Amino acid sequence: MSAIVIRNARLINEGAAIDADLLIRSGHIDTIGAVGTITAPSGAREFDCAGRLLLPGMIDDQVHFREPGFEHKGDIATESRAAVAGGITSYMEMPNCNPLTISNSALADKHHRAADRSLANYGFYLGATNDNLEDVKAVDLQLACGVKVFMGASTGNMLVDDERTLEGIFAGSPLLIATHCEDTPTILANEAKAEARYGQEIPFTEHPRIRSEEACYKSSSLAVTLARRHGARLHVLHLTTARELELFDPGPLDAKHITAEACVHHLFFDESWYPSKGADIKCNPAIKTAADRDALLRAVADDRIDVIATDHAPHTREEKDRAYAGAPAGLPLVQHALLTLMEHVAAGKLTVEQIAHKTAHAPATLFGVKQRGFIREGYWADLVVIDPNGRTDVDREPILSKCGWSPFSGMTFRSSIAATFVNGVLAYQAGRFETDQPGRRLEYHRD
Repeated sequence: MSAIVIRNARLINEGAAIDADLLIRSGHIDTIGAVGTITAPSGAREFDCAGRLLLPGMIDDQVHFREPGFEHKGDIATESRAAVAGGITSYMEMPNCNPLTISNSALADKHHRAADRSLANYGFYLGATNDNLEDVKAVDLQLACGVKVFMGASTGNMLVDDERTLEGIFAGSPLLIATHCEDTPTILANEAKAEARYGQEIPFTEHPRIRSEEACYKSSSLAVTLARRHGARLHVLHLTTARELELFDPGPLDAKHITAEACVHHLFFDESWYPSKGADIKCNPAIKTAADRDALLRAVADDRIDVIATDHAPHTREEKDRAYAGAPAGLPLVQHALLTLMEHVAAGKLTVEQIAHKTAHAPATLFGVKQRGFIREGYWADLVVIDPNGRTDVDREPILSKCGWSPFSGMTFRSSIAATFVNGVLAYQAGRFETDQPGRRLEYHRD
């Protein structure tokens, strides 16, 4: 693996922005120095950032790449390429595939699938069910990034609603518990009301009322109560409401046992988009009001929300073109996730330093990922170069997710992904993939 010198970068890392050069050797960051102070080794490749932003690559702690079982929607190879094109260098993939990832053997199978086909680095969740508590307790601490609990029914048959099982998971999981929080009885009651009113013609504008604030809060508050009772490490995924924010404390991640995540689409869209986007923004939990979205953005800024992720979840165009009841929930998001966050920078609602923290530093810290998530000497060189003055016309670029469509169709972002380095290899540059070299399995600091 040849050396690479990155020149003239505006390096964004650990709350600071500096002008710097960076030397990569053997996949790792060897030296960080002032501009013009690093001498290139013989045979080294040079990459000129030309003042563009250099951030640690995003570690996406929530994706659904659909393999095994749903490869017509997406697979590890296609979705990891879309992720790398979006500046995501590592991901943590969810268990609601077919067969479900609910045992150490199923986790090992996913690692085997990713080993020579994933362009990004990879980790996988063990899924909890009403029947696999012993598998949760016996999970291999290096095979799984965490334990995923669906405390509300969503895509896949993984609802955990048995009270004794939930108590057992929160009491006995040796890993961080990541929860999807929606109360299914509340959702079913809301759905019945919508069907009584609209019959089979439920409009997509009803989605945030069916998957309501009440449904989210009832489940999130239960998860927090269980975590406090048992002293469990809890990470509540994809918050969507202002009300839920009262369950979480602002402040540094290191001081917390209970943490929260927001996703890029919930920070970008609001319910006013349903008439024009329809199924293309139908997701679980639902995109809600503009006031909710703005509260989430403020919670990111004040460190009440600790991590930003995507919940990338592709479905085919044919599936999404169905009427409300038949259209599945989920959006392809990895290719444009960082660009949506840069829009908040342009609007003055977030800083680039906050983006680096929430998308890279915080997930690395939260999950105990070894030598990733920061631009530090000795760490793996997982990096993204963002051009804050570049323009990305979504409809003029190929959509790299296998599903072939984007919820951002018709939009132009005010920035672009100029390059992505994975394990010190230039993987993507100016719309082209530069290598097929696979990513690596994530490793974790575990007691």
